[in-house]
Amino acid sequence: MAKRSILIVGGGTAGWLTAAYLARALELSDHGRLEITLLESADIGIIGVGEGTFPTIRETLKFLGIDESRFIRETSATFKQGIRFTDWVRTPENGEHSHFFHPFEPPFYADGANLIPYWLLQDEATRPPFAEAVTIQNRVANARRAPKRPHEGDFDGPLNYAYHFDAASLAQVLAERARELGVRHLQGTLREVTLDAAGAIAEIATAEHGALSADLYVDCTGFRSELIGRAMQVPFKSVRNHLFANAAVTCKLPYERPDAPLESFTIATAHEAGWTWDIGLAGARGIGCVYSSDHIDADRAEAILRAYVGPRDAEYQTRRIAFEAGYREKQWVKNCVAVGLSGGFLEPLESTGVLLIEAAIGMIAELFPHNGPIDAPARRFNQLIAARYDNIVNFLKLHYCLSQRTEPFWRENADPATIPERLRELLEEWRYRPPSRYDFTLDVESFAFFNYQYILYGMGFRTDLSAGREDFPNVAGADKLFQRIRNFGERAMQDLPAHRALIAQINAGT
Repeated sequence: MAKRSILIVGGGTAGWLTAAYLARALELSDHGRLEITLLESADIGIIGVGEGTFPTIRETLKFLGIDESRFIRETSATFKQGIRFTDWVRTPENGEHSHFFHPFEPPFYADGANLIPYWLLQDEATRPPFAEAVTIQNRVANARRAPKRPHEGDFDGPLNYAYHFDAASLAQVLAERARELGVRHLQGTLREVTLDAAGAIAEIATAEHGALSADLYVDCTGFRSELIGRAMQVPFKSVRNHLFANAAVTCKLPYERPDAPLESFTIATAHEAGWTWDIGLAGARGIGCVYSSDHIDADRAEAILRAYVGPRDAEYQTRRIAFEAGYREKQWVKNCVAVGLSGGFLEPLESTGVLLIEAAIGMIAELFPHNGPIDAPARRFNQLIAARYDNIVNFLKLHYCLSQRTEPFWRENADPATIPERLRELLEEWRYRPPSRYDFTLDVESFAFFNYQYILYGMGFRTDLSAGREDFPNVAGADKLFQRIRNFGERAMQDLPAHRALIAQINAGT
């Protein structure tokens, strides 16, 4: 059987993660009949001042054979147990702020008992917040505890978690691993993409290496989308009618002291025309003001960012980033497939950037044709990836459309005309029952039904079960389980180390 070749154009997280993953997945099964080359261009930079991830990243890093402690040390990584949302429900008044938490742990489920209906039937005025009632992770994260203990193995621990990390450093770690797995690394500048008579890529021209050709070309050139967008002219589907944010102003700040407490969640704070992320890395905070340019301009966004940061002894640099929420209508066309920003981007909320890279490369590895037409999987790949994007749009829109904030940005987000039809249908159903696993198809979902529950009930959505109250008679048993969750949470706060202390111990190599 002839050897097949893959040429990945572009480095960064998307390029190097694709290279390492495909080398690991395909070389093991293909017995050396595959050649993978990555062309890295210095003029295609890395976007990111601190990235967040979803728990799937642990399995990905484990599959690649990357040591967790080394990953943490070399990428300034910290643990992420979820997202704390501040002021999303209502506009703050008189200095009073509202919060809710989206943890990675699913709601506690034991002895066949589903606690969600019992929480919904409790008195709204006195019941605890949803995430506090149904999981211990809320207490652990609020107490700035880590999700695991020092003796627990790589990618393992009693609580579900992901990471915050420095994007440029992660790319370096992935590059080293990809080269160890046999990926050929070229540095050069992409000059031209030549198409054949059928519209497939015939070759790409570089200044340093001349013409390069392959069986499959993977476009990891970021927002520039040099292959699938510029050369092949695949249309871009905007979802700006649903997701209004299209720009960000970002900065990176050192901690005011080395032992500053370290949060183990992303902080997402709503403002008049979007939201601000606050990500704690080991040595610095990455902060970004995400906004809609239809509602405020870049100068106002920078003023919001600087007000959030507060007075600083030292001046800091900000960076402005523009993006368009949407995705390529087809992301595998003939002999070219897009991965990462070249295929699409929605917005930073819920850290779906790396998650979508993982989804794409997992499908490429599983569907890759070792012989026959290289585009044989294209139709199925395009169906699955487009459905995944559309479903993420629904989940992200959920965060905005339920808000009671009064500014124009938020009121327009609550307009039913801006809510995707499928989400409108689900919201109508969820008025009388909580989200169920039967609402979603696993292969095209990034978020589970309980992720929707955390956002719905964190935002104050009402599911009315009063007409079926008699169907949930075991109130005493449910109360005991709620108390057990509280007790487990208190014990976990005692057993788990401080987040800053565990990161320091890992970085010290002890």
